[in-house]
Amino acid sequence: MSDHTIDPATVREQVREHYAAAAATVLAAQPGGCCAPAPDATLTCCDETAAEAEVFGPGRYDANDRAGLPVAATTASLGCGNPTAVADLRPGETVLDLGSGGGIDVLISARRVGPTGRAYGLDMTPEMLELARRNAAEAGMDNVEFLRGHIEDIPLPAGGIDVVISNCVINLSVDKPAVFAAMHRVLRPGGRIGISDVVAEDGLTAAERAERGGWAGCIAGALSEGEYRDGLAAAGFTGITVTRTHPVADGMHSAVIRATKPAG
Repeated sequence: MSDHTIDPATVREQVREHYAAAAATVLAAQPGGCCAPAPDATLTCCDETAAEAEVFGPGRYDANDRAGLPVAATTASLGCGNPTAVADLRPGETVLDLGSGGGIDVLISARRVGPTGRAYGLDMTPEMLELARRNAAEAGMDNVEFLRGHIEDIPLPAGGIDVVISNCVINLSVDKPAVFAAMHRVLRPGGRIGISDVVAEDGLTAAERAERGGWAGCIAGALSEGEYRDGLAAAGFTGITVTRTHPVADGMHSAVIRATKPAG
């Protein structure tokens, strides 16, 4: 669902600026500074409240997922879920994270697919890519690669990805049909998606969604549950499920979205 009162180029730039600023804050943070994590590593951005941390950020990951990751990877997490927990990743698989940010989901995925697998992260923000690459180097992981680009036009060949994951990013896109088509193109036959995203209850209008939050805040651009199912089906996916996990605003929820590219 698009907000037709906002120019798509303007929306994309607002989103880029928002996440570039978040990355720059983490990159500039010193130990013990405003963005340093608490002992349980649940703090994210400097201006995030405790209530927001329950909805977005590294609080969505358990201690086992966060264990051994660079502090900056968990600090920079801004998602609404943990797609690596629902994607059923297996050794040797190739994973693509759309909107990879500081790299937390890529690093967790890389551990799960092991040295015979590979994890790609795609992001449009140079500052986030710098942070993610620094985190990967600190973690000593060499089966990861971060790419610059847009999720509507994934810069990878067709049919080479086993699993596409994403954490609260597709709602930021101004062209979601293009995102769904791009995911379908890069997946191998039989490949699957495991996505965390914000969805609206069916019947909530675009204007009502915008009243509940901005586009860069993951609210105004969210699809309804029905729109998500219809969009994925139109792109060729099957076995589509949308499962709510927790509320993020009135009539809006974080959800896990699963689907498969038919093997045929």
